[in-house]
Amino acid sequence: MKALLTAICLIVLAVMLFVTVTASIHEDVVTATRLLWPDPWFRATLADAYFGFLFFWLWVAWRERSIGRAALWFILIMTLGNFAMAGYLLWHLRHWEPANGIGKLLMGERHGNGR
Repeated sequence: MKALLTAICLIVLAVMLFVTVTASIHEDVVTATRLLWPDPWFRATLADAYFGFLFFWLWVAWRERSIGRAALWFILIMTLGNFAMAGYLLWHLRHWEPANGIGKLLMGERHGNGR
């Protein structure tokens, strides 16, 4: 399970890096946003992505015990999106032992203390 999750995160990072660099070579994000903003599907897709980032961050904020770390991850997730989300999971996969169960990965220090 750990190897599979690690592979998925690394694939996400590689694909996101490829599509971001490719898009950046084609045109900058400010110009693209100006051109695409009138399209309702662009706005819907953007809202969908950022609500997804928000829901992921809510899990991060609940999992983290420090308000400062939760705030830092909010900034990273909202600015870097899936790069930050894959990085967050990779960071915690490094220390996770599958023998401890998936609950330990999902809940961190909250695992097993009745919360």
